[in-house]
Amino acid sequence: MRTHRQNGVSLTGLILVLAVLGVVAVLALKILPTYTEYRAIKNAIVTAKAAGGNSVPEIRKAFDANATVAYITAISGSDLIIEREGDSVEVSFAYEKKIPLVGPASLLLEYQDTTGTSAAAAKPH
Repeated sequence: MRTHRQNGVSLTGLILVLAVLGVVAVLALKILPTYTEYRAIKNAIVTAKAAGGNSVPEIRKAFDANATVAYITAISGSDLIIEREGDSVEVSFAYEKKIPLVGPASLLLEYQDTTGTSAAAAKPH
Protein backbone atom coordinates (compact mmCIF):
# COMPACT_ATOMS: atom_id res chain seq x y z
CA MET A 1 0.00 0.00 0.00
CA ARG A 2 1.28 3.37 -0.94
CA THR A 3 1.07 6.33 1.40
CA HIS A 4 0.33 9.66 -0.19
CA ARG A 5 2.09 12.59 1.43
CA GLN A 6 0.29 15.89 1.19
CA ASN A 7 2.13 19.04 0.27
CA GLY A 8 1.13 22.52 1.33
CA VAL A 9 1.12 24.96 4.19
CA SER A 10 0.12 23.77 7.62
CA LEU A 11 -2.33 25.72 9.73
CA THR A 12 0.47 26.76 12.08
CA GLY A 13 2.58 27.98 9.17
CA LEU A 14 -0.35 29.95 7.76
CA ILE A 15 -1.04 31.60 11.13
CA LEU A 16 2.64 32.52 11.49
CA VAL A 17 2.79 34.07 8.00
CA LEU A 18 -0.43 36.03 8.63
CA ALA A 19 0.91 37.30 11.97
CA VAL A 20 4.13 38.55 10.35
CA LEU A 21 2.16 40.21 7.54
CA GLY A 22 -0.09 41.84 10.14
CA VAL A 23 2.86 43.30 12.04
CA VAL A 24 4.40 44.63 8.82
CA ALA A 25 1.05 46.16 7.78
CA VAL A 26 0.61 47.90 11.16
CA LEU A 27 4.15 49.31 10.99
CA ALA A 28 3.56 50.55 7.45
CA LEU A 29 0.31 52.24 8.50
CA LYS A 30 2.11 54.01 11.35
CA ILE A 31 5.15 55.08 9.30
CA LEU A 32 3.38 56.21 6.10
CA PRO A 33 1.83 59.40 7.58
CA THR A 34 5.21 60.55 8.95
CA TYR A 35 6.89 59.97 5.59
CA THR A 36 4.07 61.82 3.82
CA GLU A 37 4.60 64.77 6.17
CA TYR A 38 8.36 64.64 5.51
CA ARG A 39 7.71 64.89 1.75
CA ALA A 40 5.34 67.83 2.36
CA ILE A 41 8.01 69.60 4.45
CA LYS A 42 10.59 68.98 1.74
CA ASN A 43 8.29 70.57 -0.86
CA ALA A 44 7.41 73.43 1.50
CA ILE A 45 11.04 74.48 2.04
CA VAL A 46 11.60 74.62 -1.73
CA THR A 47 8.46 76.74 -2.13
CA ALA A 48 9.38 78.96 0.84
CA LYS A 49 12.88 79.54 -0.53
CA ALA A 50 11.45 80.61 -3.89
CA ALA A 51 8.80 82.84 -2.30
CA GLY A 52 11.03 84.41 0.35
CA GLY A 53 14.04 85.19 -1.80
CA ASN A 54 17.06 85.97 0.37
CA SER A 55 15.13 87.28 3.39
CA VAL A 56 15.20 84.90 6.36
CA PRO A 57 11.98 86.26 7.95
CA GLU A 58 10.17 86.04 4.60
CA ILE A 59 11.29 82.42 4.09
CA ARG A 60 10.05 81.50 7.58
CA LYS A 61 6.75 83.30 6.95
CA ALA A 62 6.30 81.58 3.57
CA PHE A 63 7.03 78.20 5.15
CA ASP A 64 4.48 78.77 7.93
CA ALA A 65 1.84 79.74 5.37
CA ASN A 66 2.60 76.63 3.33
CA ALA A 67 2.64 74.46 6.48
CA THR A 68 -0.87 75.59 7.37
CA VAL A 69 -2.20 74.61 3.96
CA ALA A 70 -0.30 71.28 3.87
CA TYR A 71 -1.20 70.33 7.49
CA ILE A 72 2.44 70.22 8.57
CA THR A 73 2.69 69.95 12.36
CA ALA A 74 6.14 68.40 12.91
CA ILE A 75 8.08 71.67 12.49
CA SER A 76 7.43 75.38 12.01
CA GLY A 77 9.25 78.19 10.26
CA SER A 78 11.27 78.92 13.40
CA ASP A 79 12.69 75.36 13.27
CA LEU A 80 14.20 75.86 9.82
CA ILE A 81 17.96 76.17 9.45
CA ILE A 82 18.61 79.00 6.99
CA GLU A 83 22.18 79.68 5.91
CA ARG A 84 23.71 81.99 3.35
CA GLU A 85 26.05 80.33 0.87
CA GLY A 86 27.55 83.01 -1.30
CA ASP A 87 24.75 84.82 -3.12
CA SER A 88 22.10 82.21 -2.35
CA VAL A 89 20.28 81.03 0.74
CA GLU A 90 19.95 77.36 1.63
CA VAL A 91 17.06 76.11 3.75
CA SER A 92 17.29 72.84 5.67
CA PHE A 93 15.51 71.02 8.46
CA ALA A 94 16.01 68.07 10.79
CA TYR A 95 13.53 66.54 13.19
CA GLU A 96 12.65 63.28 14.90
CA LYS A 97 9.32 61.49 14.99
CA LYS A 98 8.68 58.95 17.76
CA ILE A 99 6.05 56.30 17.04
CA PRO A 100 4.82 54.31 20.06
CA LEU A 101 4.53 50.59 19.32
CA VAL A 102 3.76 48.31 22.27
CA GLY A 103 4.28 49.17 25.92
CA PRO A 104 7.66 50.87 26.36
CA ALA A 105 8.78 50.01 22.81
CA SER A 106 8.75 52.76 20.21
CA LEU A 107 10.20 53.52 16.81
CA LEU A 108 12.30 56.67 16.30
CA LEU A 109 12.49 58.12 12.79
CA GLU A 110 14.98 60.88 11.99
CA TYR A 111 14.16 63.08 9.02
CA GLN A 112 16.39 65.75 7.48
CA ASP A 113 16.82 67.46 4.13
CA THR A 114 18.02 70.66 2.50
CA THR A 115 17.53 72.77 -0.61
CA GLY A 116 21.30 72.90 -1.10
CA THR A 117 23.51 70.96 -3.46
CA SER A 118 24.24 68.48 -0.69
CA ALA A 119 20.59 67.37 -0.77
CA ALA A 120 21.66 63.97 -2.09
CA ALA A 121 23.54 63.36 1.16
CA ALA A 122 20.58 64.39 3.33
CA LYS A 123 18.22 61.44 3.25
CA PRO A 124 15.76 60.22 5.89
CA HIS A 125 17.45 57.87 8.38
